[in-house]
Amino acid sequence: MRLRWFFWALATWMLAFSGMVAAQPGVAKVTIQVRDAAGLPLANAVVQLDSAAAARASRAGPQQRIVQSQRRFVPDQIVVTVGTAVNFPNHDTVRHHVYSFSPAKRFELQLYIGTPAAPVVFDRPGVVVLGCNIHDEMLAWVHVVRTPHFGQTGPDGQIVLSGVPLGVYELGVWHRRLPEGNAGLRQSLRVSASTPAQVVNLNTQATQ
Repeated sequence: MRLRWFFWALATWMLAFSGMVAAQPGVAKVTIQVRDAAGLPLANAVVQLDSAAAARASRAGPQQRIVQSQRRFVPDQIVVTVGTAVNFPNHDTVRHHVYSFSPAKRFELQLYIGTPAAPVVFDRPGVVVLGCNIHDEMLAWVHVVRTPHFGQTGPDGQIVLSGVPLGVYELGVWHRRLPEGNAGLRQSLRVSASTPAQVVNLNTQATQ
């Protein structure tokens, strides 16, 4: 009798547990293919999925670095979440004056060599264009997002965002070769267990 009661209780618990698992929201992979105006794969496109829930789940990331080396920013493009700090060490033997006039983050690191005393915290979403007040050829981009679902396309123009909760999002795609002031593509996307790969075409300019 006790053994029969044990198996009955075990079966009841397993049914209840399976119901709890089924009630939890699912997640999916979202594949985005980005192409340029000629229909060719577009590498280094920034892709993000925005929603109110995604904004609440977003957290500042670990501190990043953009190094100045041989009068270039390395790397010349990063994507970070709101609240992330970025350091700008100067490895050149000449002084640089790093600045941005972008609305998402205005700042200046006046003439220096070495590492600034404090990193720059990027506290608003948007595209931040960096320059050097001494060397006009130096350019870099910091793309700031308020979502954990983001990334950059690879050489094949594709990115797969994993672990995206099912629901409705605003898909955003941006590339630095877009005309100045162009915020890129923004469109609604419903993420389901069977969301097909999304193909995005951007009207980009010549390679910088």
